[in-house]
Amino acid sequence: MKKYSSYFEPSLKDARKRLHKDTAIINFHMEPRYFDLGKNKKYLIKTYGCQANIADSERIAGLLEAMGYSEVFEDDKSDLILFNTCAIRENAEDRVFGEVGRIKSLKKTNPNLLIGICGCMPQEEKTIKTIKEKHPEVDLVFGTHNIFRLPEYLYEIKEKSEKVFEVFSYEGDIVEDMPVKRDHNKKAWVNITFGCDEFCTYCIVPYTRGKERSRSPEHIINEVKELASNGYKEVTLLGQNVNSYGKDLNIGYTFANLLSDLQKTDIERVRFTTSHPKDLDLATIEVMGRRGNIMPHLHLPVQSGSNTVLKKMNRKYTKEDYINLITALKNAVPDIAITTDIIVGFPTETEEDYLKTLELVKEVGFEGAYTFIYSKREGTPAAKYEDDTPADVKKTRLLNLNKLINEGFLKGNKRFEGKIVKVLVDGESAKNDEMLTGYSEHNKLVNFKGDSSLIGSIVNVKIDKAYTWHLRGTIVK
Repeated sequence: MKKYSSYFEPSLKDARKRLHKDTAIINFHMEPRYFDLGKNKKYLIKTYGCQANIADSERIAGLLEAMGYSEVFEDDKSDLILFNTCAIRENAEDRVFGEVGRIKSLKKTNPNLLIGICGCMPQEEKTIKTIKEKHPEVDLVFGTHNIFRLPEYLYEIKEKSEKVFEVFSYEGDIVEDMPVKRDHNKKAWVNITFGCDEFCTYCIVPYTRGKERSRSPEHIINEVKELASNGYKEVTLLGQNVNSYGKDLNIGYTFANLLSDLQKTDIERVRFTTSHPKDLDLATIEVMGRRGNIMPHLHLPVQSGSNTVLKKMNRKYTKEDYINLITALKNAVPDIAITTDIIVGFPTETEEDYLKTLELVKEVGFEGAYTFIYSKREGTPAAKYEDDTPADVKKTRLLNLNKLINEGFLKGNKRFEGKIVKVLVDGESAKNDEMLTGYSEHNKLVNFKGDSSLIGSIVNVKIDKAYTWHLRGTIVK
C-alpha cells in the first residue's frame, strides 16, 4: 500500500490553541458493516507509557473484539500489530521505531499484516516525518483524539488497499460508551478527565492530548457502580490532573464532590492519579481524611525542590506550598503513603537547586518516586533553554537522589512489619508460583504464600519482613 485513503498531519501550532468552546460529547455507535471485519483475524497491541495509554489500549482492544478480532501475544501470529505510544521521553520513541523495524520482515511471510502506530507519538510533527521517510511498512497512524474511528480506518484500508494517516490537532472531544476489554477482572481504570491545560515547560502532553475536559459526574459514577456490580473491587480514577476535575463543566462540582459521591458506592477501593499540587485543595484532603473506600496513598509529583527551577518549569507552586500540602495531608490521613515524580538535570538547574531537592525529599519522607534525567522534547519551551550541565553530573545527581529515595522507600515499608494489612490479590508471583502477590491499601507490593483460589479477593496478611521494594507476609484469617 502506497497511497493514502485519508491523510491528516498533526500541527503543534494548532495543538497550542485552547478555544473557549463547549466540548463535544460523542455517544459511540459501531456501524454494522464493521462487525465482521476482523473475523478469523488476530491482533496484538504493544502499549508504552502511562496509565492513560493503558486505558486507551483497553478501548482499542474493545473496538477490535467488537469487530471480530481475537487477541494474540506473538508477533508472527498477528494480522494487526498496533503500537500505542508515549511521547514523554525520547528513548520511548526510539524503542517503538526499533520494534517497528524489527517486525517489518513479518510482511514477507504475511503480506496482509497491518502495522499501526497510535497514541501520543503521532501527535508530534516529527513522528509523522520519520514514519514517512523511514518506515514505509507502517499502514495506519492515528492519534489520541480519534481512537473511536479505528473501525472506519480498518474498513478503508481493506476496501481501498490504501494507508490511513489521520491525526487531529484540536482541543478534543469526549467519547462515551466505547467497548472496553479490561486487562484485569477486579481492578479498572476509569477516566475522569482527558487532556491537560498546565503547559509545564518540559512536557509535550498538552499538545498530544488536547485541552483539559471533564466527563460528567453521572457517566463516571454510573461506570463505577456498574464495575462494582460486576465484581470489581478497585478503580483508579485517571486524568493528567485529576484535581482540576470539573472546572470546565461550570456546574460547581469539583473533584472533592466526585470523591465524596464515590465513597457512597459499593466499590471497595478508590485510587486516583495524577494529582497536581497547584489544584490539590483542602476540600479534597478533607474527603480523603474520611477514608471509607479512598485509599491512603497519594502520588503527588513535585518535580523539584527549588523554587527557581519550579518557576522555570511553570509548575505554579513553590516548595513551601508543597510542604504545606504535605502537612495538611498527614494531619488528615496520618498513615498516608506519599510518592512523587522528580526530574534532575533540568536546564538551568544548579548544584544548589539540586541540593534543595534532596532537602525536600528528606523533609517529606517519600515512600517511592519515579525519577528521571530531563529529556528534551521538541516543541516545548524548555527545549530552547540553555542546558550546560554535563551528562555525567546529571547521572551522578540521579544516582544520589535514588539512594535517598530508596532509603525512604524502605523506611516506609518497615512501618508495616508486624502489622496486618489488607491485600487485593493480583495473582501468582512471577518468581515463585507458590507465592501470591498483590497490593495493600497503601499501595505496597505484598508477597505471601496462598492458594490460587484467593486471586481477586481482598485478604488479611500479617507482614513478617519489609524490603525496599516489597513486603513479605503470612495470610491470617
